[in-house]
Amino acid sequence: MIELLACSLGRNDEAPNIELAERLCSSMDKEGVREIAEGLGSKDRAVADDCIKVLYEVGQREPELIADHTEDLIASLSSKNNRIVWGCMTALAYVTPVRPETVFGRLPEIVAAYRKGSVITIDNSISVFAHLCNADDDYRATVFPILLDHLANCRAKEIPQHAERIAVCIDPKSKEAFVKALDAREGELSEAGKSRIAKLKKRL
Repeated sequence: MIELLACSLGRNDEAPNIELAERLCSSMDKEGVREIAEGLGSKDRAVADDCIKVLYEVGQREPELIADHTEDLIASLSSKNNRIVWGCMTALAYVTPVRPETVFGRLPEIVAAYRKGSVITIDNSISVFAHLCNADDDYRATVFPILLDHLANCRAKEIPQHAERIAVCIDPKSKEAFVKALDAREGELSEAGKSRIAKLKKRL
């Protein structure tokens, strides 16, 4: 499968990687996915970068196909290559609903990556946390306070998007705290942001 990556084909675009992901999904090729997952550890940065692209594209379409590699994705969050870090967190956002116990079991590593992550890493961390809240009430007790703290301290311009990501895990018991957190930041929002939050509250 490595020979089908964009870098192996001498390409500078992502089309071959997306095509490979679609091919792996259409054939439910677990062995092919395993080969790509192993490529995450390649010393060739171009190979590693293309492999993570394939993995999260597969995850978006068939999360079960990459579920066996959840541990590898989490381990790679400590990479010095930011492309790998945010790519792995993107993949984890897709795989958490099918392997929540694995992700929660390594929560400290997820939180560490969230704390020091880039914008994309943080965005997808929020989805990971929200999916964990949905998976188990015990997980929620640990993780939901992280989400509330995030809403209290993140940049104002991030609030609407992150609130929408968090909304997937809001239940009757957590709604009041969620709305309270949003109301506390309302004065910092742009008019467009206020409109998005108002629509979100209405949906809830």
